[in-house]
Amino acid sequence: MFSSEFPQENGQSDNGNVTLTDEAGRSLNCYIEKSLEVDGIEYLLLMPVDSPIQIVAWDEESEGDFADATLVEDEEEIDEIFPDAQAVLAEQNLTLKRTAYTLTVAGEVPPPDEEEILTIEVEEDNVELEPEEFQLLASFYHEEQEYGIYTPLDPLLFLARTNQDGQPELLAPEDFKKVQPLLEDLLFDEDELE
Repeated sequence: MFSSEFPQENGQSDNGNVTLTDEAGRSLNCYIEKSLEVDGIEYLLLMPVDSPIQIVAWDEESEGDFADATLVEDEEEIDEIFPDAQAVLAEQNLTLKRTAYTLTVAGEVPPPDEEEILTIEVEEDNVELEPEEFQLLASFYHEEQEYGIYTPLDPLLFLARTNQDGQPELLAPEDFKKVQPLLEDLLFDEDELE
């Protein structure tokens, strides 16, 4: 799958992996891509060990030439379609996992195929961000609704900090906004030194 392309820093564990845990008790194993200490707090840039996925619901009856796609984020809907998604991915020797913060698949994801790439334009706070590209892994129907299972072409990264017990915890959005400029500067400076 993905391999870490950054050196481990600040005395991280030998294997360079940590586990994030969400409020529901689900875990997500991650590689430590970067580790930075700022004002006595250690921040970690993390990438999931397994490939993250998104499930998209397609509305074939939308107007125009293109079908509307909606990201499936509702926990109850994910619970309902999870067995079907698991089954179609198993046909490709991929194992769907209900992990913290994102669904993931273990196994060898096929190389990108230009004809199977979905581009999604993202807008945040009325600012258009770079479009995100996703590769189709499988599609299936559940109760006459078509779904597609996609993995992002760009790595999915998480920013965490170590708590008082030395365990990583995902940075809250308000904390992220406070330290984002400083962390971006530090990451940029370190990339230039490598």
